[in-house]
Amino acid sequence: MGQIIYPGYIRIPRGSERLKYEKKQIHIKLDANLYKNMKIKSVQKGLSTQDYVSSLIANDVGLLNESNNDYAAFKFIDLFAGIGGMRIAFESSGGRCVFSSEWDKYCQETYMANFGERPQGDITKINADEIPEHDILVAGFPCQPFSIAGVSKKNSLGREHGFLDKAQGTLFFNVAKIVAEKRPTAFLLENVKNLARHDGGRTFSVILETLDQLDYEVYYKEIDGQHFVPQHRERIFIIGLDRYVFGRKRIFNFPELPDAHHIL
Repeated sequence: MGQIIYPGYIRIPRGSERLKYEKKQIHIKLDANLYKNMKIKSVQKGLSTQDYVSSLIANDVGLLNESNNDYAAFKFIDLFAGIGGMRIAFESSGGRCVFSSEWDKYCQETYMANFGERPQGDITKINADEIPEHDILVAGFPCQPFSIAGVSKKNSLGREHGFLDKAQGTLFFNVAKIVAEKRPTAFLLENVKNLARHDGGRTFSVILETLDQLDYEVYYKEIDGQHFVPQHRERIFIIGLDRYVFGRKRIFNFPELPDAHHIL
């Protein structure tokens, strides 16, 4: 039999707040095979065993969907939400979404069908004070101004790309403004891998410098979706941790990825 300890209340500190919260513990005896499989699953999700079990229990008793509750492992916002892929990932890890934004009306309709709520629209027209307090900001800001295909198309049409694309290229700075004003404990940004090489790397340097000036310790890595699905889908993921909470220590490591053995 394997044995785990479940912390009854987990949360990420906001701002300069420290880990001052009450924990309740329960001891659970599990079949050895079940315990082994649970350990594997928690590693795949990038969670500790305790946090993984906490999220499962919270989901099962329905606490994550109640309004104004504090039982979620953390609260997050979903920017450039699309149809909710990021939301699914963060909710499955024990989080509760408290705000979402997506300008495309068809994505909004699909998001509504998936989650029972319609995201707010154009992020450039949303004031930061309208956004609830949250622990983690999640944003897959538009990739077309930076992607290889997008840049090639814009060049062929004689249009600007990168930060010079006034429609989509500057939306990163809207995210940065929200980070500055709401001060989440952490953020996750996602974009195409070419973001790191766009304009000879100068675009990415501006992004990193901006996040550094906001006092976040930043980590980034290119990850290929082939580790999870039978498709090459390379993206760059940018993680930021608030230095007022975690200091300048390099404490985050991207999890090891499973072998890519997917067959269609």
